[in-house]
Amino acid sequence: MKPINKVLTLAGSDSSGGAGIQADLKTFQERGVYGMTALTTIVAMDPDDQWAHRVFPIALSTVEEQLKTILSVGIQGMKTGMLGSIGIIELAARTIEKHKITNVVVDPVMICKGADEALHPETNEALRDVLVPKATVVTPNLFEAAQLAGTAPIHTLEDMKQAAVRIHEQGAKYVLVKGGSKIGLPTSIDVLYDGRVFEILEADLIDTTYTHGAGCTYSAAIAAELAKGYDVVASIRTAKRFITEAIRYSFPLNQYVGPLRHNGLRLVESGSEE
Repeated sequence: MKPINKVLTLAGSDSSGGAGIQADLKTFQERGVYGMTALTTIVAMDPDDQWAHRVFPIALSTVEEQLKTILSVGIQGMKTGMLGSIGIIELAARTIEKHKITNVVVDPVMICKGADEALHPETNEALRDVLVPKATVVTPNLFEAAQLAGTAPIHTLEDMKQAAVRIHEQGAKYVLVKGGSKIGLPTSIDVLYDGRVFEILEADLIDTTYTHGAGCTYSAAIAAELAKGYDVVASIRTAKRFITEAIRYSFPLNQYVGPLRHNGLRLVESGSEE
């Protein structure tokens, strides 16, 4: 039997199951790779307080021990999600360099308290200065792209391109700025930039608010495809299709949140309507 490719996710745990390492593992399973997890935070949601998030950080030494376990096995790819502290960001960067990890996808998760205000700007600066330069692909959404690029809020395709250029200058090999439905175009638009040319990725614009975990899932799918040996552009195209169908089949978990259905693409390909 052919050995299975292994992928590390260094990220937070979402107790509701829709995002974080739970979304990553579901994605890895669907994409045919073996996922391993190093937890950075545990996030719970309070049903008695309108699903307010409660964040419980994991000690840096505990994160290090998890990474030691995983790297003793060996990996073909890695993605990062919620890191939560400068110390863990620096640990991630050191780990990538020390172990010469390739196929690194950085999802620059930023906790914010509004559409245009960063809660921990110093952590975002560490993401930009310490971890982004280690990325094969960095996958910011519009808010994160503006934070990394140091620009005004992004509202247009041209804004997305300009942010991608600035982020690429920080050292990432490829920058994927995810626009989704937020820039007023009739399709879901992402911008991929490799330092030379832009590629515009389009997919159906799905009218739903049930998109919890979309960023985690998208970046995990890219990491899985890279770990299997596909090039960056092919990996992102596959991941774009995967995330589109996962959103198409998304569903309400409760009155507060709706996660993706990670087997959406499999349902389409099999012709099933489970």
